[in-house]
Amino acid sequence: MEKTQYFTAILKDAMGAFPRNTAVFEDAFKTSVSLNEKLSHVTLDAAEKSAEISYIWKKDTIAKLTEASKAKTEPADYAKAATDFFAGATEVATEKMFAFAEIAKKAQIDTVELLMGAGTNITEETAAAKKSTNEVAATAKKAAATQCGTRAQN
Repeated sequence: MEKTQYFTAILKDAMGAFPRNTAVFEDAFKTSVSLNEKLSHVTLDAAEKSAEISYIWKKDTIAKLTEASKAKTEPADYAKAATDFFAGATEVATEKMFAFAEIAKKAQIDTVELLMGAGTNITEETAAAKKSTNEVAATAKKAAATQCGTRAQN
């Protein structure tokens, strides 16, 4: 009975005949991982700052509600407490929304800077990958031509 050939070995031998520059792909992977790490840092930093602002805002609101909910001796004092609470809440809301906008603006600027820097790296890596692909294609054509010449002789 004949032994079945293992195509893994055949493919390994065939791929070994082609020149390849794995450094190009390794560099592209490293660049991609580095960019993702930096983008994650920007995102998580913005999320952390937003959480801090939300926490402080909630804490301040609860403190003001505690003050507003205290028993008063005069009915007019309840109206004044409500007015003071809503005026303070409006002021704090404006401040906190401005702080959120600043966080978003910083995250946007950081992201654009990262992407512009990555664009330069990607352009360089694309050129290197294209060169490597052209080399492999040329070798494949030569191998095919050699293989056709060998068959013609047989």
